[in-house]
Amino acid sequence: MEKSNFVDQIRIFCRSGHGGPGSKHFMRNKFTALGGPDGGDGGRGAHIILKGNSNLWTLLHLRYFKNVLAEDGEGGSGNNKTGRFGKDVIIEVPLGTIARDEETGKQEVEILEDGQEIIWIPGGKGGLGNSQFATSTNQAPEHAQPGLPGIEAWKVLELKVLADVGLVGFPNAGKSTLLSVVTAAKPKIADYAFTTITPNLGMVEYRDGKSFCIADLPGIIEGAAEGKGLGHRFLRHIERNSVLLFLIPADSEDHKKEFEILVNELEKYNPELLHKQFIIAISKSDLLDEELVKAIEKELPETIPHIFISSATQKGITQLKDLLWKILNEGDL
Repeated sequence: MEKSNFVDQIRIFCRSGHGGPGSKHFMRNKFTALGGPDGGDGGRGAHIILKGNSNLWTLLHLRYFKNVLAEDGEGGSGNNKTGRFGKDVIIEVPLGTIARDEETGKQEVEILEDGQEIIWIPGGKGGLGNSQFATSTNQAPEHAQPGLPGIEAWKVLELKVLADVGLVGFPNAGKSTLLSVVTAAKPKIADYAFTTITPNLGMVEYRDGKSFCIADLPGIIEGAAEGKGLGHRFLRHIERNSVLLFLIPADSEDHKKEFEILVNELEKYNPELLHKQFIIAISKSDLLDEELVKAIEKELPETIPHIFISSATQKGITQLKDLLWKILNEGDL
């Protein structure tokens, strides 16, 4: 696999700050020989916070960020002074990032908006000073609480690309070529499998200054849901797309079977993907005459919108944009 600036998964060790201990202290000065308890509370340990940043599109900046150790809170002191809180650690991530616990696999945080801040790993609470334990029957408590420990664990940050439309298809279906035609993106294009090994994003300029985002997702192969080939790493990016555009080349041996294989892989990975809006585009259709177009149409599911396009000759490209825009903004046809 070629080196890439696109990093969509990071494993890091995190430890939030420990809470500072409460103070066991009694007021003593030249005017007060036996004053009451005045021990302050300990400061809270630092949180580890995730913050969304729309200017980021990869987790590359965290590649060598292997340990995140947050600051501990300070202990309390006399005169009821609360210890200083630990300085929170803020980790900026691209929109579409989710955070998981490595051991349990549980999703803990999801970042979807620019500027959104979520406390991912809370710091330990500071302990109470002995002034908090004074009562009418115990006016000189000797007890103060220790701070609560922070949380430490191995965590995983995972990026799922945010786009309106996801291009789905086998390697060599023509996804990268289509993206280069309908957007300003310049993906790598060549006639061999897995030219695209990371998602490419592009903005489609529509009418009246309107636009929508389309993602060229790496090719699916049979068995991708079990991790075959590039497997799960690619399928997770499909989860974020509102519309899935299935690209099937005109020279495919069996258009219906190819579509069914793609849908089957999506279903095995996550059945909820089948609730998204599907569109079928037959690429390289400049190779077809009218008779072949009608023959292919008979193979395709009647309930799913389809269109014949050619990136080379621009055939059907405007109609495809219209269809995508209508579905994105008006729901199912």
